[in-house]
Amino acid sequence: MNQKTRKIVMLGVLASVAVLLSLANWPIFPSAPHLRFETADVPVLIAGFAFGPGAGLLVTFIMAVLMAAITGLDGAVGALMHFLSTGSLVLAASFVYRRYHTLGGAIGGLLAGTVAQTLVMPLVNLAIVPIIYGFSREQVVGMLPILFAFNGVKAGLSSIITFLVYKRVSWLLKGLVAENKGNRITGKIQETSTP
Repeated sequence: MNQKTRKIVMLGVLASVAVLLSLANWPIFPSAPHLRFETADVPVLIAGFAFGPGAGLLVTFIMAVLMAAITGLDGAVGALMHFLSTGSLVLAASFVYRRYHTLGGAIGGLLAGTVAQTLVMPLVNLAIVPIIYGFSREQVVGMLPILFAFNGVKAGLSSIITFLVYKRVSWLLKGLVAENKGNRITGKIQETSTP
């Protein structure tokens, strides 16, 4: 199996794991039980860290489409919102980490991703929910504090889990990257610190 094929297979595996993790979810805030946390963003972040922002977005797209197909919740709109939510997180995080491939870059990337998702999703809800679901804009504005809080907690928890597990699963990915890029898998996180 050549390098490109192995990479595609690994991205497919990570997308499948993300879908499975999406099925196990629970509410964070009792006042908003429809806003549910799951750890599906962790394998997506791992894909972005290991293979770059494009790979992270590809895994995000596959996960969003499969989740919409499997659960039937909100159809194409749900898939779009899921893509924008996870996509903003993984794009910011993996872009920073790709540019600064160090422990500090990993932490900075995860912080950037958390901020991106926290800011993007309330705005996406403000733009889409009144059009698709019939809520007034004033109703959505009233929900903004809980949306900011939920997305901040969700992205923050996913980032912490990713930071803790990435180093420990990176060895599974080593064979999928060319030898001259081997250090991109383990990166400086493994070399310089133990989370």
